[in-house]
This record gives sequence, C-alpha cells and structure tokens, in this order.
Amino acid sequence: MASRRDQIKMSDAELSAFLQEEKVVTVATLGPNGRPHLMPLWYVSTGHELSGWTFAKSQKTRNLERDPRATLQVEAGVEYAELRGAMLECDVELERSPARVAEVGLELFSRYGGGSDLAPEVRDMVTAQAPKRVGLRFLPTRVVTWDHRKLGAGVY
Repeated sequence: MASRRDQIKMSDAELSAFLQEEKVVTVATLGPNGRPHLMPLWYVSTGHELSGWTFAKSQKTRNLERDPRATLQVEAGVEYAELRGAMLECDVELERSPARVAEVGLELFSRYGGGSDLAPEVRDMVTAQAPKRVGLRFLPTRVVTWDHRKLGAGVY
C-alpha cells in the first residue's frame, strides 16, 4: 500500500503544469539576522526552474549575495481537500547583465501582461528598469509536492 505522502505527490508533468498555472511564488532567503525573509515574486517557469527579477538593492538580493540559496513555495487551494503546492529548495544564480535582466523582465511582462505582443512603451519601461534590477534563476536541488485532491472528497 502506498504511503499517504506518495498518494498526494505530483508527477513531473503535474508539477510543470501547476507552475505554469499559478502566478506567485513565495521566496524565502536568509536575512542578516539568520531568520527567514519571505517575499512574494512573479515568475516564469521552464520545467521546474523558475526565473524572476527584483531590485538590485532589495533585501532579497542582499541575502542571496551572502547565501545564494532559497526555498520557494507555490500553493493553491483553500479547503484542505483542495490544497496543492510545491516547495523547491534551490541554488540561485544572480544575473546582472542589463540585457539579460531585460530579457527576464520581458518574459515576466509577457506572462503577466497579456502575451508576447507587448506594447513598445512596455518594452521601453522594462529595458529602462533592467539596470536597477537583477535576474534570479532558481535551480531546484530538492522538490516536495502535494495535491490533496488526489485523496478524494472527505478524506483527511
């Protein structure tokens, strides 16, 4: 008999689809006092790898410069029987090249702003912001998933 943990685990395909469907990841980095620093972030996903951007002077960036590891969580659902999510422990690469940071920004705005046909003023705004930002590439080293919908209604 499969364990309850195995019953609710997402397949690789389910995880990829879930990451494409959801819109916000919570990023946990270690702050200067050693406590977790949690912040929401828009992202784009390629398989199980996520990318985003943030201001170069943000606490998140400073934390990742000191310790380039993060734990990410993407979750959905309200009632217990519909909860699903993923926790990804990641090594993080910081990208500082304004051209590459702009590419990440354009991917984000395409995803969240209505498709790949971005208006010229949006492209200009993203390009102008890129020198003030860093790109973040999250490379999972450990992944834990759950999908309580697999348990069936009323099973807690």
